[in-house]
Amino acid sequence: MPGEVYDQLLRELVDGGYPAGQPLPSERRLAEALGVSRPAVREALQRMSHAGLVDVRQGGATTVTDFRRSGGLDLLPHLLLPGGGIDLAVARSILEARLAIGPKVAELAATRGGPTAADVLDRAVAELAADTDPVGRQRRALVFWEHVVEAADSIAFRLMFNSLRAAYEPALPALATVMAAEVDRIGDYRALTAAVVAARPDDAHRLAHDLLGNATRELLHAIDTLDGDRP
Repeated sequence: MPGEVYDQLLRELVDGGYPAGQPLPSERRLAEALGVSRPAVREALQRMSHAGLVDVRQGGATTVTDFRRSGGLDLLPHLLLPGGGIDLAVARSILEARLAIGPKVAELAATRGGPTAADVLDRAVAELAADTDPVGRQRRALVFWEHVVEAADSIAFRLMFNSLRAAYEPALPALATVMAAEVDRIGDYRALTAAVVAARPDDAHRLAHDLLGNATRELLHAIDTLDGDRP
């Protein structure tokens, strides 16, 4: 129950229902509005405080902070799909983050663990090639990159990958057209696998950048097209 209250309050915060700098309603009023108990609200607020989303002062009001300055990557799923519709600007930022991080991860994988990852990477590419469903192929690509991240042996990049994956997994159906520019390039996955396995970090970096850049360019084109269609 506190988790559901947290999610509901977070949606309100992200959607602007609770502007930064403004006090939240009291625990009693929030409990009445949400139809839950005060302890559930209290626990949710404590969780939001630990996440840096609100400032809870003993005996005073609970104030909303600016999540853009204090929030973490765990907010991305809520920002990407506000009200159930995809936010293209947030999707763009996620793909841009992948484009910045992915090549370095591939480089580290080629440096640290490429040869040991040969079997799992080859299998991941084969499963990607065999899957003809647009959404399924995106999931297969995520598995491929999970193995690359494992080979890179970096806990920081692993946690970043987890957050980015959690952010855009719910949006896979909406991103299917854009992501086809990436996940349909089976030859590029094979080339990247070969570079990682052969311990060629410079090639792995370049190939990863080329591969991940396709979807980013497609989404930027889609956003530009939409902006051009607006009066």
